This record gives sequence, C-alpha cells and structure tokens, in this order.
Amino acid sequence: MSAIPIALELYSVRHNLQEDLHGTLKAVADMGYAGVEFAGSPQHTAVELKPILDDLGLVCCSWHTPIDLVKDDKFATTVEFNRILGNRSIIIPGLPKECTESKDAWLKSAAFFNELSEKLALEGMFAGYHNHWTEWTPLDGVIPWDIFFGNTRNEVVMQLDTGNALRGGAESVPILERYPGRARSVHLKPFRQVAAGEDSNTGFRPMIGEDDIPWKQVFSLCETTGNTEWYIVEYESDAFPPLEAVDRCLKALKAMGQ
Repeated sequence: MSAIPIALELYSVRHNLQEDLHGTLKAVADMGYAGVEFAGSPQHTAVELKPILDDLGLVCCSWHTPIDLVKDDKFATTVEFNRILGNRSIIIPGLPKECTESKDAWLKSAAFFNELSEKLALEGMFAGYHNHWTEWTPLDGVIPWDIFFGNTRNEVVMQLDTGNALRGGAESVPILERYPGRARSVHLKPFRQVAAGEDSNTGFRPMIGEDDIPWKQVFSLCETTGNTEWYIVEYESDAFPPLEAVDRCLKALKAMGQ
C-alpha cells in the first residue's frame, strides 16, 4: 500500500455539502478518505469546521483559496482561519485573465506567488497553484506552465491536476519529471482522450483506472521524486451521482494498491 494518504476535493460533492455539511463529510470519512480539500470562500468558520473534522477523523489537507483572500487586506484573516483549521496548504485554483494573458503577465504572477510563498513560510504554510487546461496553450512560443514554475521558488507547490493537464494536451509524467519535489499534492482526476469533434468534457466521464492517465507511472514519481504528501481525488462529471462517483474512485485507487 502507498504511504501517501488520499483526500477528496470537496468541489466534487459541492451540492451535497451545501445541503448537509456534516452528513456529507461523514459519508466521505466512511468511504475511507483520510482528508479533504475545501474550495472557494469559506461558508463556515474554522471554529465550526475543526471539531467536525476531528470527530470524523478527517484532515483538512488543503484549501482552494480565491486569490483575493491572500492579498494584503485579507492575508492575516486567511492565515488565522487556516491555522485554526490546521491547514498548511493554501492553493490558488485559478487566476484572472489579466494574470495569464501574456508571458509578462505570467512572470508577474510568478513574482506574486514567490512573495506569497515567503510570507506564508513565516506562518509555517505553503502557497501553491492548481492547473486547469489553458496552462498548456503556448504564449509567444512558451508554455505558461513552464513560465510560471520555471520562475517560482521550489517552495511554491505545483498541484498538478492529471485530468485537466491531459485535456490541455499535456502528459502528467513528463511534468512530474521536469519539476521534481514540487508536487506536494496531486489531483487524481481521470480523463480519456477524445476524438476530433467530440465534446472534450466527455473525457472526464470515466472512472479512475478506466481512462488514459498512466497511473502506475504517476504514482511511482509521486512516491519517489515528487515529494508528494497527499493524493487528492477530484471527479467532475455527471456520469454518476457525486457521492457514488468519489466512492468508486477511491475503491479503484485501493484496488491499485493506493
């Protein structure tokens, strides 16, 4: 069995979570997930969330945090919220257009993350970035992912999303090889390559293990050179009810020895 614990990105079950916070978290814990990653602006206080997670034996391993919540006017509040929750990983899940529309914009974003990383390090925390698929559309002949991670501190977490990367035309294995030690957490998202003219969203429908991600190689790199502390499952298709889908994903991973 892998020594890397598996968490769930709660965006996968966001509607269930909105309707029943405790019941949904309990269902996730009962499936066997060791941790959770929240997404978006907090809907509850850390003081409310922490005892629920503790009671269910769940760790908050990460939070997908809107970039506005780490800027100067809200930085201290965000740090204190995550300190109470016991979370050390502040991951920015996307950037506004003005931060990504050119090579220079990506370089400025990298500089912002370097500064944020240094500030969070003083708090015992990490900053990171999570990809979608546009990060592999070249700008001035250069891949934005490489502009960003080629110009950020090693401490800036490269939260690779396997499915989103493949949708953008990028293979996870070369990315992990190119940036050793940066993948502190990795989103395990299934994706199968689609035929020309097919809606690319259908690529997200398969379960983990029924897709085109080379999972064995991904796990090997995460467990050796990746410095990976958490695997985080995310499933974003309507092929199955959300709670059923994430349960299936976890069972598939366990069957692979994870």
